[in-house]
Amino acid sequence: MALGAHTAALRTTITVPESLARASACYESFPHVQSFVTSQASRNLVHNSLTSGAADVGALRGSAGCGVKRGLRGLGVVVRAQVETDPKAGVSVYKPASYETLIADAAKSLGYGLDDGLMRCEIDFPPLPSSVSGYKGASDEFIDANIQLALALAKKVFELRGITCRLVFPDKPERRKALRSFGAAIEMTGCVSVGCLDDVPGGAGKSFWGSLRGALDFDFGEDVEGKFESADTPGYCIVLNCSTAELPAVEEYVNYFCKESPAVLFNLETDTLRADLGLLGFPPKDLHYRFLAQFLPVFYVRTRDYSKSVNVAPFILNYSGALFRMYPGPWQVMLKQTDGSYACVAESQERFTLGQTKEELLVSLGLQEEAGSTMEFLRRGYKTATWWEEDREQEEASAWRS
Repeated sequence: MALGAHTAALRTTITVPESLARASACYESFPHVQSFVTSQASRNLVHNSLTSGAADVGALRGSAGCGVKRGLRGLGVVVRAQVETDPKAGVSVYKPASYETLIADAAKSLGYGLDDGLMRCEIDFPPLPSSVSGYKGASDEFIDANIQLALALAKKVFELRGITCRLVFPDKPERRKALRSFGAAIEMTGCVSVGCLDDVPGGAGKSFWGSLRGALDFDFGEDVEGKFESADTPGYCIVLNCSTAELPAVEEYVNYFCKESPAVLFNLETDTLRADLGLLGFPPKDLHYRFLAQFLPVFYVRTRDYSKSVNVAPFILNYSGALFRMYPGPWQVMLKQTDGSYACVAESQERFTLGQTKEELLVSLGLQEEAGSTMEFLRRGYKTATWWEEDREQEEASAWRS
């Protein structure tokens, strides 16, 4: 069985004592399983699933294709952290101690991307220490956290590569608000200038609605216009805190100002934005095909909580995981462990779809349905991918999948 570079080879057959020991280890290792498997019948159910998953592991084929490499799957074995020397090998276990660690990893990944000549990059991870999305929680907290993290990233990249940065805000009011709140922090970095999408000549800010917005913008606060603006070409631009409606303006800005400079989409939650494309009042789907598809994720952490119903008590099994990428490493599916760390259970050079990510987590826990069975179809449904994951033929670029 072919596994990732960070794991050892496994046998495809196990003895009964071994299967019992591994099932027991699973209950101790995964609290989201342990806390629900209370009755003997439920324990037997999970144990049988784990045993069958271990016995048939050689015959399993990844839903993402033959290029998928799986780690310690369906055996209840917790992968321990290993020291990775090759950034292309990915990580076996990921547990950032703080946001400082997250930013350091994002800066390293972005640095590798800039070294490789990437012109369109994406960085996406939870900006707040909770599962609340920026679109559902307090937007001001989400926006302010993104600005602070973007400044920390710019400073770290400057320390590593000596490259200056321009922070690009959605409009002039947002830029003024950021300068008033974080002007001192911007000045202390010594490597950051600011701009906004309205800077494009004849762009969204110069349209009728943009002019009307400017006319109604009664701002009598401290005048910070022109502060930290620069006519010099930056080393790269970071676009942050933009909504779906502002994506056409982002495209205009990038095409006008970033012809020779890399552009980075920072914590825009692009999957959430893509879901709005094509709806009434939003930009068309073509915006993804020609523009968003150009951006290669250099640092990506998308955490998700899942549950699976079973036909015996306690009827619900909970598990958590993440889709992870640290450039130039591969895409990885990570399973959350007892200590809060994420262990790699599958990896591929091509991005996993959201459905494939869930399937890989189920396989790693030995909870997957029998391939081709009616129950598998009923659980997965007819549609297992979003429109932007399926429409390969219409994309003008495929960097976002790489």
